[in-house]
Amino acid sequence: MIKRLLIVALGLVCLQGARAQTIDIKVNKEYSPFVFGHNLEHTRAAVNTGLSAQMLQNRKFAGKPSKNQGVAAMWSGIGGKVFFQTGSPAYTRHICLPDMSRWNEIAAQSVQNLEEGQEAGISQGGLFLKGGEAYEMRVVTKVSARLDLKVELTDREGNKVYSSRTLSLEPSEDWVVSEFEMTPSMGDKEGSVRYTFTRKAEVVFGALSMMPKDNFHGMRPDVVANLKAIGPRLLRWPGGNFAGEYRWKDGLLPSDQRGPLQAVTEIETQPYSLGYDNHEIDTDDFIALCREVGAEPMLTINISWNSPEESAQWVEYCNGSVDTEYGKIRAERGHVEPYNVKLWSLGNEIGYRHMEGPDGPLAYSEYAGRHADAMLKVSPDLEFCSSGPYPNDTWAENSAAVLAEKVRYISLHHYAGGSRRFTTEEDVRKSYEEITGSFKGNVDIAKRMRESLDATGKQLRISFDEWNQWYSWYRPSCVAEGIYAARTMHFYLNETNSLDIPIVCYFQPIGEGAILVTPEGSSLTANGQVFAMMKAHQDGRICKVTDNEDYSTAATIKDGVVTITLINDSYDEERVFSFKIKGKPLESRLLSSDDVTPHSLFRESPLEVNVSRKGISATLPPHSAALIRLRTL
Repeated sequence: MIKRLLIVALGLVCLQGARAQTIDIKVNKEYSPFVFGHNLEHTRAAVNTGLSAQMLQNRKFAGKPSKNQGVAAMWSGIGGKVFFQTGSPAYTRHICLPDMSRWNEIAAQSVQNLEEGQEAGISQGGLFLKGGEAYEMRVVTKVSARLDLKVELTDREGNKVYSSRTLSLEPSEDWVVSEFEMTPSMGDKEGSVRYTFTRKAEVVFGALSMMPKDNFHGMRPDVVANLKAIGPRLLRWPGGNFAGEYRWKDGLLPSDQRGPLQAVTEIETQPYSLGYDNHEIDTDDFIALCREVGAEPMLTINISWNSPEESAQWVEYCNGSVDTEYGKIRAERGHVEPYNVKLWSLGNEIGYRHMEGPDGPLAYSEYAGRHADAMLKVSPDLEFCSSGPYPNDTWAENSAAVLAEKVRYISLHHYAGGSRRFTTEEDVRKSYEEITGSFKGNVDIAKRMRESLDATGKQLRISFDEWNQWYSWYRPSCVAEGIYAARTMHFYLNETNSLDIPIVCYFQPIGEGAILVTPEGSSLTANGQVFAMMKAHQDGRICKVTDNEDYSTAATIKDGVVTITLINDSYDEERVFSFKIKGKPLESRLLSSDDVTPHSLFRESPLEVNVSRKGISATLPPHSAALIRLRTL
């Protein structure tokens, strides 16, 4: 543990081997808190089986039913002589753009029992049930005759019943919503839920829902806590690519009634949920999450499907007073005070083939300009971020420069590529060095972007709102990627002012890089551990660091406290950091690991610091990161 630290009036002098590195605490500047931003996009496992507390898959019966059976995907039919079919009448719907609805988005599950007395219904397994924990249940039905519908939480085979509830249902022209709680008597990692009846009749299921009672606005509290732990100061939502599929007005419907949203141009956004998103989180939920974790909201409009008027209505819903049409709707939903959302993205990755909308800079600037104008009439103090295939001089001249009077931020994305092999020591070293060294791609593309924007003669800022390793969402995290994240964050911290990059968003923390989510619980990955450490820099002023081309050091100062983070990215060599400073030690910790391969995590321990009359020194083992905080004298 640190026993004593020394300080000199002119700053910190760091000796690393034969090279001296100076951290001048008197030369410091404010920097944007949004460098600590993250994406919250409805892709893959970020919301579905991630942030969302919803336990049932395909709970609104989207897509085609099973071969020769007629049972919606992810569900199993119960009974012998039973007729299953999906289709109309449907409980789910879309508020806006009904002409854009795909055929398979809207459906219900019909179960027709053809023999009196036999058990008929549907079930879904693979549920992680916790004994003694209450679950909120909702069942939306229409029935052809008076009947009792039994709802049971059971083992995988349906033999052991942990909890049972019987709903007495009457025929009705309207959908009947039944809400209740169930508490299983014991836990089961492979539990099931069953909905059955014995009358010779038809039951049409419009939607089904099951969530732990302790959910936070439909979100898992453990995942919310881990998100808070990594310190996001900005959350970008709902996309990303998903922004081109999102319909914000559908969020005004009850969650069970919102029509599933089908992936438009490719299944990439929803590969784990049959190509559909069930729209579990609406604008109100997202704002509640931002406030819970301390993040500024950044909303991305659907510039391809929504008209400028509809985008303006979303702004009014977020920022309008109760005297406005949509501000009144927000207030009636329990949110009287405006949300005051200032940051808005005018679409995502427009100009790439995988996104709908105008694919040229002039056409996009005309589209985006009309949306921006309509939105500014509602809320004149908005900050916009435009899209495009950047860095690109043609787009910079014909889009960014054209929109410069109303749009200051230009979106930039970068993902480091490359395959990974870890079966031999040589493979491990090569993959490690490729992963950790790939942070330079972020450096190079940001510098090219700065040059391209500066050439327009306009005062334009970079929103680096997506960065990560390519395909990180399809593989387990590791310490190598944690070191990559640390080096990248050091780059952003050191260069946020010089390159004018006020907004930086990691893609993306939940289920895809920083927070591992399973039915049993959630935890920080190596990347998440790094972000949790780096948040110690928040709200400080960035100090000048010389001889820092590898971005091994970042330093900030706040209220007389200096926070220093260090990175040793070497695969097999220690690195010595020596400081000649005076100060009172407050904290020191080390993230280290003997393993850098998939599934590895950092081990956190106190950082051992040697103290002498000349100063302090600390040795960082290979592939490690460290934090030192001290109060200046």
